[in-house]
Amino acid sequence: MEEVLFGRIRMTIPDAQFRVSTDSMVLADFCRDAGGRGLDLGCGCGTLGLLLLGSGAAGSVCGIEIQPEAARQAEENARRNGLADRFSVVCGDLRQAHAQIPAGSFDFAVSNPPYYPPGSGRLRKEDSLSLARSELCCPLDALCAAAARALRWGGRLYLVHKPERLTDLLVTLRENRLEPKRLQFVRHHPEASVSLVLVEARSGAKPGLTLQNDLILYTSSGEKTADYKRLYHE
Repeated sequence: MEEVLFGRIRMTIPDAQFRVSTDSMVLADFCRDAGGRGLDLGCGCGTLGLLLLGSGAAGSVCGIEIQPEAARQAEENARRNGLADRFSVVCGDLRQAHAQIPAGSFDFAVSNPPYYPPGSGRLRKEDSLSLARSELCCPLDALCAAAARALRWGGRLYLVHKPERLTDLLVTLRENRLEPKRLQFVRHHPEASVSLVLVEARSGAKPGLTLQNDLILYTSSGEKTADYKRLYHE
């Protein structure tokens, strides 16, 4: 599958991997002022890293990905877009990557993690897509611990998740000394239920959470909103 982002970033995505999704687009927009050196925890085929580099939101990005095929494709996508000098990939398990991911070496981390706990009824088979949806290889506590270790003091972690997991997410962040500082809900249209939550947490920060205005993708009549047009650079 070929995807074109911002009209200039070209990506190849194998059939066994996720397409570029709304989740990735809203998360890239949420951390558009991140800056510096970033770590993409579970980078897949490199979508988030390439979005951030392509928009100028990051100076460089290192991705870590447990699935070898996805990691290889992420490297190829970076080369194809002339970003290999700013985008690197570690193929490995974020729970065991201490040697490849030096402690305190990143200004920010970002992740579009698996949404569902192991054993969830939403998962009907064990393939690469199911592994990407399930916390089997990427438990929430391990993800937050990996981010906390990799970030410098004051560094930021940006996450997208499902609203039904919000309590788990906020509690786990604080347990890992990542203080939730900014929260935003995503809705398809003004009357719709919240479909996604975006959270920014900061390493070692004091308590104090800011709730941003909801990000709305379409108007009640189905037209694209200003938020949507900003996300997709239209």
